Amino acid sequence: MEKHSFDIRYLFPNFFTALSAFLGVISIIASIHNEYEKAAWLIFISLILDGIDGRVARMTNATSKFGVEFDSLADLVAFGVAPAILLYQAIGSHFGKFGSLVAALFVVFGAIRLARFNVMAPSSEPSVFIGVPIPTAAVFVAGWVMLYQKYGLAHFSFAILVGALCVALLMVSNIRYPSFKKIDFKKHQVVKILVIMVIVLAVLYLYPAEFVTIMITLFICAGVVRTVYFLFKRKIRYNNGKILSKEKDE
Repeated sequence: MEKHSFDIRYLFPNFFTALSAFLGVISIIASIHNEYEKAAWLIFISLILDGIDGRVARMTNATSKFGVEFDSLADLVAFGVAPAILLYQAIGSHFGKFGSLVAALFVVFGAIRLARFNVMAPSSEPSVFIGVPIPTAAVFVAGWVMLYQKYGLAHFSFAILVGALCVALLMVSNIRYPSFKKIDFKKHQVVKILVIMVIVLAVLYLYPAEFVTIMITLFICAGVVRTVYFLFKRKIRYNNGKILSKEKDE
């Protein structure tokens, strides 16, 4: 009988995946106990761990079908259920059934987003994402809940809830977003990148929640604006083509 030897390489990426799911559950518990800031930061930490597990798997050549499935299940907990519970506990519970609906749709659309990603890109890293990635959507929700708590944005609670619903819909949309996983930095760009990184770290040190939330919001909005721009541009080209064709016929 053939014996399968244990390969420790597969342990490390799956450990980070398990830790991400674990923190997602702790975030849910924190939300239930009304510890919203703690719950949001746990989601942010889960995002970092989610980025580490994939990179460790690729660096050690330890990618596997099990790892892909495990990562998706962990993502659904950390970036689907955890932010949905946080959103409902902090804001959605004040809006009755509508708040429940937004939280539920966020989880359902997140699950669809993950399933579609696994079907479309089973073995290769995409250069673009189709729809908002679920970790991005989770950070959007967690970030705005933090700002809602920190600055007392009670007057914007409904807007935040509607924004979360829009992001949930964007997860299952066909709008393309850059992946940033295959960026090829050239040697002459090293100094510029270093300066930008230092500036980013300085701003993060001063205003971590504000900076992350605003950048994520701009990233999501940029995808929508870019899509509308190209659709408008394509429509203009189509109309101009029809006019030119009509003029030639005449």
